[in-house]
Amino acid sequence: MTKSNKFDPSLPAACLELRTQVSKSRLMRDLRAIAPFDKPAGSRSEKESLSILETLLTEAGFATRQVWHDAWISLPGPAQLIVGGRQADCITHSMAAACGGLEGPMSRGAEAGKIAVLDGIARPDALREAERAGALAAIFVSPNERLYEMCVSPVWGSPDMDDLERLPGIPAITVRDSVRAHLAYAIGTGSPARIDAQVETGWRRTPILEAELDLGGDGFVLLSGHHDTWHKGVMDNGAANATMLEIARLVADAARARPGVMRRNLRLCIWSGHSQGRYSGSAHYADTEWQTLSRDCVAHVNVDSTGGEGAERLDLSGVSPQLRALVAEAVAGEGQEHLGRRPGRDSDQSFWGIGVPSAFGCVSHHPEGTLPTRLGPWWHTPEDLIEHVSPELLARDTRVVLHVVQRLMSDEVLPLDNSAWCSDLRAELARLSIAPDVGLDRVEAVLEQLELALRADLTEDVARAVTRRLVPLDHLSGDRFSPDLALKRSDWPLLQPLRTLAQADPESDAARHHRVAALRAANRLIEGLQSALAETPGRL
Repeated sequence: MTKSNKFDPSLPAACLELRTQVSKSRLMRDLRAIAPFDKPAGSRSEKESLSILETLLTEAGFATRQVWHDAWISLPGPAQLIVGGRQADCITHSMAAACGGLEGPMSRGAEAGKIAVLDGIARPDALREAERAGALAAIFVSPNERLYEMCVSPVWGSPDMDDLERLPGIPAITVRDSVRAHLAYAIGTGSPARIDAQVETGWRRTPILEAELDLGGDGFVLLSGHHDTWHKGVMDNGAANATMLEIARLVADAARARPGVMRRNLRLCIWSGHSQGRYSGSAHYADTEWQTLSRDCVAHVNVDSTGGEGAERLDLSGVSPQLRALVAEAVAGEGQEHLGRRPGRDSDQSFWGIGVPSAFGCVSHHPEGTLPTRLGPWWHTPEDLIEHVSPELLARDTRVVLHVVQRLMSDEVLPLDNSAWCSDLRAELARLSIAPDVGLDRVEAVLEQLELALRADLTEDVARAVTRRLVPLDHLSGDRFSPDLALKRSDWPLLQPLRTLAQADPESDAARHHRVAALRAANRLIEGLQSALAETPGRL
């Protein structure tokens, strides 16, 4: 390639034209085809529903295959809670420990030898802290009268032997908010609680549906979303599957109508194991397709929970810095301004270690403060049915994702902005106040060299190579081949040892210990920046 890698903010006429072809009726027709199915990972009904999607993608001109693999899947079964002779409605959770007749006193918060009563939706971090405190089990009290299905394992994907000790070792259930007062009274009077919870956890065969539109292009865009659901999961994630089908058809039709307009291929992957396997499908794909993805995947566009009734906001989805300008452009096309939020540790983002930049996850959200989550009150409940999907918002969300996919496929120069990544790092470093001997001066020196090199006209191949080096540095805290845990964390996790050192008393023993980790983090960052710099012309 000879064209320089500069993001062109001008809107191609082809993007505007294709956006107008998104069809509400076609989206809803596809959604109705899979809406009747409950789709737990590895189930027969999931397979039946996935076969419908495969048929539709084949009809659209895609070459398809189903990849079946072993995954560590956890399916919650019946649960029962009895407190003070009264039975309370409850559910247990994926990856929680099973129990039969576990009985003990309760405590507000986690205490050793007691059943912890915790506020909010069940979370891996909260359960982990309760287990470390010696709690016998955890009772999560929902913020409302709905019981939200959750996976409470922090392990990303199927566990290896070292991960087994990180899996939850105590039971976890959720009760409705109306039970809160009864639990408080029981705690005050010392009444015990009895928990029975069935959870089926183990290796199951699960599918990945891969669909390829091979146009003879240079690399491919990965468009992905999960298929397994909690209950029928019509919004999460049936609507996103419909979005993917609509984009697949429109892109394939455009490629046939105007040969050569698409310069890169499109690969769809529809995962199982997202809901009950903590992203086991995408993690397996990263492990087994590592070299192909490293060589050929230009970007990952993940689609989750499109078209939810009341999900008016388009500004909150996560995006890697390299794709921020492109996502902002797509959202602006619907009259909103994207906030440029960095991706969270969720949404099948299994490819950062490979160096693949990502866009989206959940595309649209509810306003802040109205719900316990931004994805609708029915999210992860049996109420996630087709009546809670808005055809208008589903079409709008699909237009936004289509815009990003189309430009990634068709732009003469791939719209990657590594300078934005450098600006983000410089802003993070400016927030730190640490003695120079930790190595930040060396970090800033190499960063300055890289910023200078990126101002030159770089070919697309060089920009892709630089991106491969930079993406792991801001998205990962560990090595590239072992996924970080699925826990909430700060942006730029690699910099956390430096932040910790900056907050410590410089004369304390703790600061000296933190300095060891900070030095190693700085060295890792320097090495990564130098490797990116080496990809630019004239650098060795």
